Amino acid sequence: MRSALPTLDRYLLHQLIPPFSVTLATMLIALLLERLLIIFNHLANAGSSLATLVTLLTDLLPHYMGLALPAALCIAVFLTINRMSEQNEIDALCAGHISLLRIALPYIKVGLALGALSVFLYGYIHPIARYDYREGFYFARHTGWAPHLQSGMFAVTSNRTMITADKVDRGGSQLSHVFIRDIKADGTIQIITAPQGVLTISEQTTSTELDLWNGQIVTTHHPDTPGSEATVTHFDHITRLIERAKKRAQFRARGDDEEELTLFELAHALKFGSPNLPYKVLRAELDFRFARALAIPFIPLLTIALAVGRKRRRSALKQILLALILVGFDETLLFGHSLAAEGTFPVWLSIWVPESIFCACCVAALLMRTQISWNLKKKSVAKG
Repeated sequence: MRSALPTLDRYLLHQLIPPFSVTLATMLIALLLERLLIIFNHLANAGSSLATLVTLLTDLLPHYMGLALPAALCIAVFLTINRMSEQNEIDALCAGHISLLRIALPYIKVGLALGALSVFLYGYIHPIARYDYREGFYFARHTGWAPHLQSGMFAVTSNRTMITADKVDRGGSQLSHVFIRDIKADGTIQIITAPQGVLTISEQTTSTELDLWNGQIVTTHHPDTPGSEATVTHFDHITRLIERAKKRAQFRARGDDEEELTLFELAHALKFGSPNLPYKVLRAELDFRFARALAIPFIPLLTIALAVGRKRRRSALKQILLALILVGFDETLLFGHSLAAEGTFPVWLSIWVPESIFCACCVAALLMRTQISWNLKKKSVAKG
């Protein structure tokens, strides 16, 4: 069965896929690693498990995917067109009366697809994932107990109980030289020590069982309590039930932040009003999401215009200029979004005017590059 795409489009897309895949994967890994170090430091202090860390990174993936997609498209298109230009493939296509705009057509279609994907990511997946990330991070930081220990780490399982172990296996369940301090409501303090223990973890319930063997319990009473002498009790085996806090009972509901609302929820709040968010904030967030997605199909136009250059003159100035333009545009949109949310400027001025200027400049850059290439071709033909 023959492909519906023309041969030229299939060739150009085939050249784009490898650099796009490598660039996207590299950027995602770099962005997640940077966030990983920050999250890991916080969760290590709170005694959270590796599963919590993986869950939080998964919740961040839609946000970083939305950032990496346009950047990966820009880099991949630049590398592809620049290589084709150096190997005279662009000259051959132009000699066959194929313009740069025609060459850019399949990449514009890819930009349209990525723009639609960006709307889906930032419109539906990212708002919910952002809330899940904040909820999970709050839970990990404030409940004070995750049922996994690290060697030498002090874990506060409640307001009155602290546990530590000199050595913990990689699974976090086999403990050696366990020490527990438990303060009762009447002021009684229990110190429990044992050479070995086992944590039995259940993710379906709110409790964790800690089994201890061949240990002792030192009990000291409040000084005002009659008969407050310390007592020592030896045991062969005991089981302590460690309660864990419920996750959702300690965090706010989703929707207090405009970035946690889906597109449908934003539209509903704009129409009927929101008790927590003003109209200008909701409108700025909605327009900002669409402006970001709408700019993606225009990125290949600017990239191709800068990627096509003279032979035997390699320079990093065009790459630097392209990076400055894209980063500057993104920062301008972010700044315009904040101005519109604060009510300093209307949305059309702070968001859509920079958007229109950027898109117009992308089209103009490719048209100018096409005209320059056409003029150079006519001169070479005249000399020949």
